[in-house]
Amino acid sequence: MVLEIAHLTIRPGQNAAFEHAFAQAQQIIASMPGYLSHELGHCLERPQDYVLLVRWVTLEDHEIGFRQSARYQDWKQLLHHFYDPFPTVVHFEPVALPAPA
Repeated sequence: MVLEIAHLTIRPGQNAAFEHAFAQAQQIIASMPGYLSHELGHCLERPQDYVLLVRWVTLEDHEIGFRQSARYQDWKQLLHHFYDPFPTVVHFEPVALPAPA
């Protein structure tokens, strides 16, 4: 499993429009091969900041399967105009998992 972490800074006054667009865009990412789950978090201290966490089976599922797909163009059209600056995206692999309850 690979965890994609994207730090998103939204243009001032665009939070509601961004969240509305993301509600549509999340259907795109959730339909991609290798997608496992995602969540979008809103920062309490900096209202223009969000974090997007996406779990993929492999790094290639994100970097090639999603980013090089036709559906990625729809994702870009819905979301990319909200960002200032453009997001930093990094990927992590698990080192330690929670112990079973």
